[in-house]
Amino acid sequence: MIDKRPPAILLMGPTAAGKTDLAIALHERLGSELVSVDSAMVYRGMDIGSAKPSPKELARAPHRLIDIRDPAEPYSAADFREDALREMRRISDAGKLPLLVGGTMMYFKHLLEGVANLPAADPEVRAELEHKVVHHGLVALHEELSRVDPVSAARIHPNDPQRIMRALEVYWLAGRPLSELWGEQHRETFPWRTLSIGLAPADADRSVLHARIAQRFTAMLDAGFIDEVATLKARGDLDASLPSMKSVGYRQAWAYLDGEFGRDELERRGIIATRQLAKRQLTWMRRWPGLHWVDSLGLDPLSDVLKLVREFGT
Repeated sequence: MIDKRPPAILLMGPTAAGKTDLAIALHERLGSELVSVDSAMVYRGMDIGSAKPSPKELARAPHRLIDIRDPAEPYSAADFREDALREMRRISDAGKLPLLVGGTMMYFKHLLEGVANLPAADPEVRAELEHKVVHHGLVALHEELSRVDPVSAARIHPNDPQRIMRALEVYWLAGRPLSELWGEQHRETFPWRTLSIGLAPADADRSVLHARIAQRFTAMLDAGFIDEVATLKARGDLDASLPSMKSVGYRQAWAYLDGEFGRDELERRGIIATRQLAKRQLTWMRRWPGLHWVDSLGLDPLSDVLKLVREFGT
């Protein structure tokens, strides 16, 4: 039976893998329209630390869902799904190919699978969970999650505070495990047929990715990242508990500006946190069904992707 759904491409990968450059090249070769899948790039004023495409790059290849929220405003996976579906419809209706590019794997997952009917975030519950992290450690929270929701605990990395706290928050508020609520989610056929592409270095070359992460974070510092966070901090309406300020790099820079450690330690912690993020992204990708891996350090990743697109049929 012929699948008459319109096509869409999902281009995912760890941080510093070269997704932006490849997406721009695909835009220019295929005429595809780009939709950003990044939980930090949605925020205005968070440019350097999120590795947001430059104005020159955005002029070459506009990205939708960049700079659509103030950092003081929350933005959820459900918000992303609603926005992304709207933009994808507009692109397909115009006869273009939607190309979703980014590294926020939870956004990709919720886009395809939908969002379960979960309780809204509760500031009091979240404050109590954050208190537990400070006084008992993240390991203790992950152990608690293992007791009340072992399925979610097995999926969530012990070093992922946001997802651990969200899973516990859901359990405390709903009285039922997050995994159980997700299991009741009615799965509908996604309106697009999708080609999922994972851009990453081969396993043997992961040290190259680590080196690129270190170089990029150092370059961010040299480009004025600390000043960027200082400007955000000086507004007075932001604090370290906001999702925007919990983004990798921003969290460490905020603590540095609070005087918790010096610049060298900021650089060290920022690089470590970014490497941990890349590791989590790769773990997600290994579990992604039907993912076509493309070696970011190969001879010609663009040609490799174009071959996949031709075979997919757009």
